[in-house]
Amino acid sequence: MRAFVLPRPTTVRRWASRGLLLIALLFLLREASSIVLPVLVALILTFVMAPAVRTMRHHGIPETISAAMLVTTLVGCTVLALALLAEPAAQWWQRAPEAVSQALNRVDRWRASIPGFGPERRTGSRAAAQAPDPLREKITSESVALTATVVGQGLRFVVSAAATTVLLYFLLASEHWVLSRCIELLPARPRLRAVVLGGLRAAQRDISRYVVSVGLINSGVGLVVACVMWALDLPNPGLWGAMAALMNFVPYLGPLIMSGLIFGASLASSPGDGSVLALCSPMLAYLAIHAVEANAVTPTVVGKQLSMNPLSVLLSVMFWGWLWGMAGAVLAVPLLILLKAISKRNRLMRPVSVYLQGSDRPSPSLAALLHPAGATVTRIDTTIDTAIHTEIVEGPAEPARLQAMTRDTHTEIHTDLQQPRSAP
Repeated sequence: MRAFVLPRPTTVRRWASRGLLLIALLFLLREASSIVLPVLVALILTFVMAPAVRTMRHHGIPETISAAMLVTTLVGCTVLALALLAEPAAQWWQRAPEAVSQALNRVDRWRASIPGFGPERRTGSRAAAQAPDPLREKITSESVALTATVVGQGLRFVVSAAATTVLLYFLLASEHWVLSRCIELLPARPRLRAVVLGGLRAAQRDISRYVVSVGLINSGVGLVVACVMWALDLPNPGLWGAMAALMNFVPYLGPLIMSGLIFGASLASSPGDGSVLALCSPMLAYLAIHAVEANAVTPTVVGKQLSMNPLSVLLSVMFWGWLWGMAGAVLAVPLLILLKAISKRNRLMRPVSVYLQGSDRPSPSLAALLHPAGATVTRIDTTIDTAIHTEIVEGPAEPARLQAMTRDTHTEIHTDLQQPRSAP
């Protein structure tokens, strides 16, 4: 029996130091989000827009001019969209207390209609004095603090967006120079430089394809949602279409949050005598649109090359969402694509790419993994070759007959192994 050997103190200290370094790095990324997030967003946008800059450079347009044109177009479209959505958003913000109060009254009426869940009946002087609602009092008392928080977050977003825009311009204008300097710093080994350059180009191509494809799909989803909300008489359908397009960039969690928002808006804006089906119809229509998009449109457009393991996508969204909020949840899938592109070309990280890659192929059984067919065929081939070699040594035989016997035996064994067998 093999004795249990304790690990060396140096090994324990090494792993402990690595764990502490990882924890410190996580908290550093969380505290430095105001610096790291603009850089990451600018890098992702650079990956998306760099092919257009290279195309313009091949046609004789300098990189500075092409980068300025692309950044100006992006900023102009963003400002135009915000200007169109500012008025509907302001209207909902002004009527938020009234909408919340109306939704709470409707919920109270629903609760009163259920036996055992309704409020207690009181008589006499106590019936006139109703118990105070803590939720309404909290909303009223914290409205000023909530407004100050929203204004502060808005100013922070404006500063981060300005920093991202400036950094994006410089990265696009100097993308070729930065890439060539990075390759030049590597050791003068052609294979290593080719692997690094191929990995960067593959990551750039995959991220660009994903962002462009998903952006077009989400734009279509937003347009369809806006039309459906207009048909169902939900106020400000354009606002809900734009929010549906933005929230669809967050896999799994974004559609759930959006369905809750649409249900709350329907609950707050419908008349008091509306039926339950009329209240739930906007949310159900949105869920139906999302089901068609997630199960039919996105797999067809994106393709199997960019398919990801759903579990890894959900864990990535949860991790980056915890680290950086909604911005981290939006960046979760592009960062996962970058990690997959790197792990495919690194020998030590190739097991990571196996878990990240999505596949429609059914998983093999545990029995097949414990006894693979290749190992069985190799073992049988070795046994056959040994037996034939023994026959050659022990007795004379014709070479042609031995070759035919070997070929026929191998063919029979391989055919028998490839045929499906019934379960025992």
